[in-house]
Amino acid sequence: MDFADAQKPKMLMTASVASMIDLFNMNNIEILQSMGYEVHVAANFQAGNITSRERVSEFKEKLISLGIKVFDIPIPRNLSAVGSIIKSCRMFRKIYVENHYKLIHCHSPIGGVLARLCARKIREKDGAELIYTAHGFHFYKGAPLSCWLLYYPIERLCSLFTDLLITINQEDFLFAKKHLRSKDTVYVQGVGVDLLKFSEIKGSPDKLRAELGIPNDALSAITVGELNKNKNQKTIIKAIHKNNSDIHYILAGFGREEQRLYKLSKKFGIAERVHFLGYRNDISALFCCVDLFCFPSFREGLSLSLMEAMTSGLPILCSDIRGNRDLIVDGKGGFLCPPRDVSAFAERLKILNNDPALRESFGAFNAERAKFFSSDAVRTKMREIYKKI
Repeated sequence: MDFADAQKPKMLMTASVASMIDLFNMNNIEILQSMGYEVHVAANFQAGNITSRERVSEFKEKLISLGIKVFDIPIPRNLSAVGSIIKSCRMFRKIYVENHYKLIHCHSPIGGVLARLCARKIREKDGAELIYTAHGFHFYKGAPLSCWLLYYPIERLCSLFTDLLITINQEDFLFAKKHLRSKDTVYVQGVGVDLLKFSEIKGSPDKLRAELGIPNDALSAITVGELNKNKNQKTIIKAIHKNNSDIHYILAGFGREEQRLYKLSKKFGIAERVHFLGYRNDISALFCCVDLFCFPSFREGLSLSLMEAMTSGLPILCSDIRGNRDLIVDGKGGFLCPPRDVSAFAERLKILNNDPALRESFGAFNAERAKFFSSDAVRTKMREIYKKI
């Protein structure tokens, strides 16, 4: 390190898992480096990631090649993992003492809580500014009482030593302004979607459909994301079965629910039309060969995959929840359904299956609406936020 590098202010970008940095924060890191910061990253590079092990390893090497110092911290995704929490706190405190950060930007619930709790002293001693981006509070309208009893008190406590709270949907923003105690709260329209990447057709859609085993005359729907209970992919499988149609359903992602979802599709006799692709790095190409994006989650902050589908000009069938309502205008860009209402999803699937003109109209509306959520728009807003520090 030369003298100039030694004088750079340091900042730490932290999240529970490395994939959150990889998927959602590289634009922020680019901004910070262009502003003269020495950027460090702290996350769990071993467990809990929603991308493949190979991708996580590649990402770590990419960070190092960009001159970014990497800390592999065993942040758990479950509060019951007490041993990992204690070890993570010790590591955070050691990192803080050694580096004297000017800025700490935290992401994800557990990682964000641990990073802020451990930074209380250096916030006062070193004058470090603490930013927390809430990618969707675990407490929200309709959330289980257990989430309110556990997560709300913790977040309210942490807000007392949060200098800036960034929220990415309107429901969280209004709640935080009224009930939390951070020095300042702002709304940013998500992490930003790359309009160019997801608006250009790449490759041959017909060829990819053939590789996937999807006939050209069959409606094809896709869901992108981790296969877990919250993402609620089973509702779409049930709706397709209830519809008794020839719809093909693509699941791009992996997770602990994969076997249950496969068994469910087999039970309904539609296993040959439910395609489990695992982790994919060609999502933009997949979007170009399907007819519909389905997103039946129970909880979301502001989904990047949903924004990417909008940018690709796809009609949307999704759950009527916080975050999704920020993105999808019911009856104009798609349909919003209660996440547990299989009959509602089945009915809308039937409508979309039978009306290509409606699908085209919805897709065009979404492609235009997605511009508000572009990477350029979010990058401009984040640069303004960082400049104020």
